[in-house]
Amino acid sequence: MLKLIAGAATLAVSALPPAHAEPGQAIRVLVVSGGCCHDYPRQRELLERALKERMPAEVNHVYYDPKPGEKATRPALPIYANPHYADGYDVVIHHECAADEDSAEALDAVLAPHRKGIPAVNLHCAMHSYRSGAWKQPVKAGDANARWFEFTGIRSTGHGPQSPIRLSGAGNGHPIADGFVSYSTGRDELYNNLTSFDVTPVLTGVQPESAVEAERAKVYTVAWTHTYGPKRARVFSTTLAHNAAVMADPRYLDLVARGVLWAVGRL
Repeated sequence: MLKLIAGAATLAVSALPPAHAEPGQAIRVLVVSGGCCHDYPRQRELLERALKERMPAEVNHVYYDPKPGEKATRPALPIYANPHYADGYDVVIHHECAADEDSAEALDAVLAPHRKGIPAVNLHCAMHSYRSGAWKQPVKAGDANARWFEFTGIRSTGHGPQSPIRLSGAGNGHPIADGFVSYSTGRDELYNNLTSFDVTPVLTGVQPESAVEAERAKVYTVAWTHTYGPKRARVFSTTLAHNAAVMADPRYLDLVARGVLWAVGRL
C-alpha cells in the first residue's frame, strides 16, 4: 500500500535526522509526482513496489494530481513552499510534470535539498518542467532559465510522435548499465537533447519506426548521470516511460533502481 504525504503534511519531514544511505540500512526514498499527461497513481504504485523488490527501501510520496478544470501543467505541489521537504531522505525521485511552473521562488524550494547535497533521480517529464523565459532558445550555465536544466543535466525541449525506442548502452562502461541488454520499449516518447551540462551518458535511444521519417535515425541520450551544486549531489536522469506499460517493464524498473542505488552510493 502506498504511503502518501500530501499537502501540509510534508512539512513534518523536516524533523527527521540528516540522510545517510548507510550500507545495510533501508534507503529512504521520497517520490515527487503529479501534474500533466500521465497516469501518476498507477506509476506511483509501480515505482514503490519495484524499488522495494530490488533494494531495502522506505518509500514515501508527495504529490498533487490536478483536479478537472485545473491547469495540469502547473500542479500545486506542496514542495513549492517548503525548501526542507527532503530533510531526512537519502534520495528524491522527481517524477512531476510541471511544464508551465515558471516561478523562481518555487524552483528555489525544489532545488534547495539538492544544493545541500541530497541526491536525485529525474524521470521522464521532470526534464520538461520548471521552464521559464525563452527556454526554447539556446541557454548556458548561469542563465536564469537554465537553472533546472543545470540540475537535470540536459536541456530537452520536446519529442516526436510516440513510437518504440530501441535502447543501447552508451558504451562507456557506466556501472548503471552493467549487464544491460539492448531492447525496444513499447510506444514511448524520445526526448531531444540540446544543451548538455557535463553529463555521462548511460543509455541512448533511437526510433526506427517513427511516423516522421526524418526522425528515424536520430540518436539521443535517454539516461545519464552527473553531479549538481556546491555539494556535487549525484543525479541520475532518464527521459523514458511516458506510459505506464513502458514503466511496468522489469528492465526499465531495473534501470531506475540501479540509478537510485548509484545516486546514494550503494550500487
